[in-house]
Amino acid sequence: MSLMNFLSDVSRSLPVLASGMLITLKITTVAVVVGIGWGAVLAVMRLSPIKPLAWFAQGYVVLLRSVPLVMVLLWFFLMVPQLIQSLFNVSPRTDIRLVSAMVAFSLFEAAYYAEIVRAGIQAVSRGQLSAASALGMSYLTAMRLIVLPQAMRAAVPALLTQGIILFQDTSLVYVIGLADFFRTAKNIADRDGTTVEMILFAGAVYLIVSLIASAGVKVLQRGRKAIEVV
Repeated sequence: MSLMNFLSDVSRSLPVLASGMLITLKITTVAVVVGIGWGAVLAVMRLSPIKPLAWFAQGYVVLLRSVPLVMVLLWFFLMVPQLIQSLFNVSPRTDIRLVSAMVAFSLFEAAYYAEIVRAGIQAVSRGQLSAASALGMSYLTAMRLIVLPQAMRAAVPALLTQGIILFQDTSLVYVIGLADFFRTAKNIADRDGTTVEMILFAGAVYLIVSLIASAGVKVLQRGRKAIEVV
């Protein structure tokens, strides 16, 4: 197939590809927001003086970081639909595969975000926590008002970089049959007999989006450094 014919086929398939990209971005956005939130909780729990909480958080992080993401996706694809159907009156129009993918990515990525946030917390001077304790603040209050805001600001570049990795990993929902950007491109390739061309095109799109996001992270880092210097 000539390049012009392939580009013509791609242009005709843009609405379908856009719907696939929308699903990819939905999964990425939900997993980043929920993952950072749950990861921050896990980080605080892991550094908590209450040992059962610290053990739970450590076990969670070690377990999720030791299991392949594909396996986690398949686990949640098998478990989440039944759980949701039994607990909630879910509309038949709801795509359970999308929900299970969002849950799987959110909980999986939280283990990685927890380590990033934990490193940010440990970078904050312990003296600030001691001073807060001397002023009568509880551990959780000091973490919420003093330590975590500083830790999160310091960890922003690493958190965003992990978000870029997450965006790339969303292509793994292919294994549960979810029509994300990659699977949509593969379906079009199978239909038109342009497997090599369409896979290269999909890879190029992932590359461009990742490069743009990475450039944004670098600009943010330079901006933060400039503010710190001032």
